Amino acid sequence: MFERAGKKNSNVKEKQFWVQNNQLIEIWSLKVFEQKLNHIHNNLQKFGFIIDSTGWKYSSARNYGNNDQTVLEINLN
Repeated sequence: MFERAGKKNSNVKEKQFWVQNNQLIEIWSLKVFEQKLNHIHNNLQKFGFIIDSTGWKYSSARNYGNNDQTVLEINLN
C-alpha cells in the first residue's frame, strides 16, 4: 500500500505514508466538526491498522471514547 502511494508521486523514492495533497476545509458548524473528527478517528480502523478506533495509542479517539487522558490531554469542553 505504501509502495503504491510512493509510486504515484515523482518526488518520493520508495514509500509514502502521509497524504501529500491535503486541502484546507472550513469547519463552519459542530456537525461538520464531528464529521471530520469521526473521519480522522476511524481512518486507521478503515485501513486495517487497528480493530477499534481507540486502539491507537496517540489517537484522540481514546479521549473521546474512553475519556482516557493518559497520553494526550484534551479539553473536551
